[in-house]
Amino acid sequence: MAASQPSFAETLRTFLRIGLLSFGGPAGQIATMHRVLVDEKKWLDEPRFLHALNFCMLLPGPEAQQLATYAGWRVHGVPGGVAAGTLFVLPGFVVMMVLAALYVGLSHVPVVEGLFLGLKPAVLAVVLEATLRIGRRAMKGAAAVTVAAAAFFAIFALGVPFPLIVLAAGAAGALARTAFAPAGPPADAQAERPRLGGVALTVAACLVLWLLPVGIAMAAGHGTFAAVGLFFSKMALVTFGGAYAALAYVAQQAVEVYGWLAPGEMLDGLGLAETTPGPLILVTQFVGFLAGYRSPGGLDPWLGGILGATLTVWVTFLPSFLWIFAGAPFLERLRSNRALAGALAAITAAVVGVILNLAVWFALHVVFARVGEGPLGLPVPDLASVRPLQLLLAVGAAIAMLRFKLGMAPVLVACALIGMAAGLL
Repeated sequence: MAASQPSFAETLRTFLRIGLLSFGGPAGQIATMHRVLVDEKKWLDEPRFLHALNFCMLLPGPEAQQLATYAGWRVHGVPGGVAAGTLFVLPGFVVMMVLAALYVGLSHVPVVEGLFLGLKPAVLAVVLEATLRIGRRAMKGAAAVTVAAAAFFAIFALGVPFPLIVLAAGAAGALARTAFAPAGPPADAQAERPRLGGVALTVAACLVLWLLPVGIAMAAGHGTFAAVGLFFSKMALVTFGGAYAALAYVAQQAVEVYGWLAPGEMLDGLGLAETTPGPLILVTQFVGFLAGYRSPGGLDPWLGGILGATLTVWVTFLPSFLWIFAGAPFLERLRSNRALAGALAAITAAVVGVILNLAVWFALHVVFARVGEGPLGLPVPDLASVRPLQLLLAVGAAIAMLRFKLGMAPVLVACALIGMAAGLL
């Protein structure tokens, strides 16, 4: 339990401050929470904070937002968890809504076009750096390398959906547990026994809140909103491995299957999400806004965009509250299970292959103006359509991040400024 019990008002103020400062992706966000919750406020001690972080890493969805929810739950129960998890996302949600609206309204202004021209190559470098960083952590043994390679081939060459890749990797890891995780993590001796009645009530309430807006959209005959709600609800169930793994799935479906946006626009949305507070998965809000704006189903396009973005965020993040409030008591006791540890290790390895596919997909659409279809349906770039400026910026951004260890923010800003200057010329 927390070292000291803050008032609910202080809890609200603290998590709002964390939400406003939550730049830098999951690593930066977790570091901010550690500084505030452990070092400054002392609401959680170091072992409890690390235990909570380990637990959240086992769950699908944004681990930083789940960690905030968990911390709020530890100090004020379910109301504290709801407040903490919501305030962690709220600032980024507001900023992304404004940026998506500006993007729709101003994307053809030369200086804005130049801004995104510079951001796209920088985002490609960020994804490449994430692939290498996660790969170094996950590639532990021949079994992990094999799963990563198989996952890359499945999604890149065969178009296998991300959820099936996750399920297959998890099953393989559970069956070959010793190859992926020779020993499971230690059990938490202090874990409380779950109260089944309370858990059932929480599950029922969360499921109703989660699926009610989707059901309303389906009943009203709004095909785009129903598709958005169903798609991102499904995504919330399988997003192990962080936002970059989910983005590969979103890019594959939103661009190639649903046609909600173009490949370049997906990169634009990721660039915006990289520069706003909150979880990187808020890029899905950008996708939902464009889907609702372009197919509003008889509504005003701006209202359609707002509803599409709001529905996307609702079904993306509400499951995280379900996992924390209902799943924590059970999953904490399962942490020492070797089959579970093997399944999660295999899923992490598969995620490396999926993110590598994302990097290749982004690279093709950033560096080349035309990408055709080759044998077996594989993407083949038209070499004559290479974009010299984007190629130079992508290589420069990658060297800056990988060789000289520059942070994401200065690289994004530098590339954006160069792109804006090019757009004005």
